[in-house]
Amino acid sequence: MASTTNQKQTHKTKDLDVQIVGAMKEVMWKGELGGKINLNDISDTVGLYGIGPLSYLKGELLINNGKSYVATVTSDTTMQVKQTYAASAPFFVYTHMNEWNEVSLPKKIKNDKDIEAFLIRETANLKRPFAFKLIGKVSSAKIHIQNLPEGSKVSSPEEAHRGQTNYRLQNEEVEIIGFFSTQHQGIFTHHDSFIHMHFITKDETKMGHLDQMQIENMKLYLPKN
Repeated sequence: MASTTNQKQTHKTKDLDVQIVGAMKEVMWKGELGGKINLNDISDTVGLYGIGPLSYLKGELLINNGKSYVATVTSDTTMQVKQTYAASAPFFVYTHMNEWNEVSLPKKIKNDKDIEAFLIRETANLKRPFAFKLIGKVSSAKIHIQNLPEGSKVSSPEEAHRGQTNYRLQNEEVEIIGFFSTQHQGIFTHHDSFIHMHFITKDETKMGHLDQMQIENMKLYLPKN
């Protein structure tokens, strides 16, 4: 993995501070695929949460309460999920969070779009951007892992998603780490969304960027002010 600098980086945050390195639009439109942050240079992993793509769009990254995972494609139907901090990202969003508030979700919350609408409606009192997590069971989900062909040049979102592999899952116990903002479209969320979520199954064998889900039962956790 390419180093981003000759000097060791130090990235520190306190609870409720969200750190952003790089930008999705710089990757999609300018082809800046190389690492702008080395995960093993984040100095404090206690209560650490973060998401982003692997450098050169070769996989997906998730840090869930200090445990760092790298997911890569092995076939159209299989993947490898490895626990390691030896990875870098062209853009990455992360924070430290040691205290959460559990929020009861209304029964009408059935999918990812409902989650986004709920967060828009119910979190006006929270400092933004913020991290959130969801724990529970999905009846179905669609996730993807970036798998850009070696040597590819990128100058558009369409080119950036070449090789992307989609996976459909059913009846899985999962944890989802997400970041919410109404001000960071094109930075760490897509232009048509205020949330970016990565998903890992309870057995830690499947992980990726969450595109769609149908919720069977789920608990929402928001930062404690």
